[in-house]
Amino acid sequence: MVSVKRTYFNRTERYSLGVEEETGTPCLYIPVTIGVADYNEYYSLSKTEYRDFLANPERAARFADESRSRRHDDRLMQQPGWNRGTPI
Repeated sequence: MVSVKRTYFNRTERYSLGVEEETGTPCLYIPVTIGVADYNEYYSLSKTEYRDFLANPERAARFADESRSRRHDDRLMQQPGWNRGTPI
């Protein structure tokens, strides 16, 4: 399980930025649902990307949209199960 300290939340664009507490890895995460439960998908970021996304929310929103389209699955910090959720 990923444990993240949230540092930024964008309600309109439905994403958050944070830092994984154990490793210090920066990440962007989005809410998803499997119908009976909601959870977050966490995508690792470089420290440079993290600082850029904090300073430029429009770039972070674009990355979040791309993540919803599963274009950054190679960065997932935890692989989803067989019943992967859909973005909320």
